[in-house]
Amino acid sequence: MNPLLMIFTLCLFLCFCGVTLGQDVLSQTEVTTETGSCSPDMCKFLKEFEAMKAKQEAVETNLKQTESQVLVLKQKGEALETKLKETESQVLVLKQKEALKVVFSAGILGNAAIGPFKTPTTLIYTRIITNLGNAYNQNTGIFVAPVRGMYYFTFFYRAGGEHKVRLVLMKNNEYVVESSDHKTLNDGADNGGNAAFMELQQGDQVYVQLYPDTHVFGGSHTTTFSGFLLHQD
Repeated sequence: MNPLLMIFTLCLFLCFCGVTLGQDVLSQTEVTTETGSCSPDMCKFLKEFEAMKAKQEAVETNLKQTESQVLVLKQKGEALETKLKETESQVLVLKQKEALKVVFSAGILGNAAIGPFKTPTTLIYTRIITNLGNAYNQNTGIFVAPVRGMYYFTFFYRAGGEHKVRLVLMKNNEYVVESSDHKTLNDGADNGGNAAFMELQQGDQVYVQLYPDTHVFGGSHTTTFSGFLLHQD
């Protein structure tokens, strides 16, 4: 017989035997499973396998529950972090408002007469009594609002009776309120003043102006200009 033909025939026979053997083993396994009968070693192995499978499923279930709890905790943590940032922002705003205190009071040094002048003249109050916030400039006599808000201003004066007196509280170039007195030879001294609430924008200027042909006496205790911030808007 041809050698190649013999080899081919042998391989075909071995393949047929392998298929037949596999079908027999599968049939035996199915029968064993259906009837519940197995060898002691196989039964032990199957029980251990089922136990391991059950433990794995329990571990997977616990893992999913843990992942869900972690997600909830993460969401709560993010919510708390957001609230914390909002609280910190509110505290910062409150601190800024609390820290912003604007109060000033100043008087005019000297006891000599100031004026009369031919043109309107801004009075310069050079004696600083207090200037918290440094909004008042003692070199110009002008208060500059550091923030938008509601302010309160007052001014007082002392003057002689031989000249007219007229002081005007100004906002930027606008007339707000005034205090005045006429000329008299029978009155040795005149005293007066006025006050006003003002809503100012940041950068607005407030000052006291002496009208032409009028005068006041310099006096750090009698001729004064004061103001303060009531609240910031």
